[in-house]
Amino acid sequence: MKESENRYAYKRELSKVMKKLEQGQIQELIREAIRMMDHSYAPYSHFHVGAALLAKNGMVYGGCNIENAGYTPSNCAERTAFFKAVSEGVLEFDAICIVGGMNKKLEEYAAPCGVCRQVMMEFCDPEEFQIILATSEEQYEIFTLKELLPLGFGPKNLKK
Repeated sequence: MKESENRYAYKRELSKVMKKLEQGQIQELIREAIRMMDHSYAPYSHFHVGAALLAKNGMVYGGCNIENAGYTPSNCAERTAFFKAVSEGVLEFDAICIVGGMNKKLEEYAAPCGVCRQVMMEFCDPEEFQIILATSEEQYEIFTLKELLPLGFGPKNLKK
């Protein structure tokens, strides 16, 4: 079996487990992520990122990247969205959409960094949580957290 066929079979298997997002939800998340990119503070890299996080309660939390001259205190859009939701008492999530590009031009998918994937692992079921990477409402791909972090370490690893 070719790798692409194997990936298709894997996605088909996962679709039995995952809650399917409706097309309208996907497009709404993409629009919100693009809107959030406009709030991005990226004076050093000029790489602007927006995120829209869908909580299980139906609320959407936006986030943008926020850079800092010291670099280390910078924060990614995905973590901004998660921390905003968690700070309001929300701990369960279905999906996140991420968009980003140099000078706000959406030409390639902007995948979450390792730190953001680890934050997702803290709050999300890796086999069900969906990550939408988009360049427009028509051009996107959906991955599970497990696909992007196959051997992730999370809360279940610390249970006795």
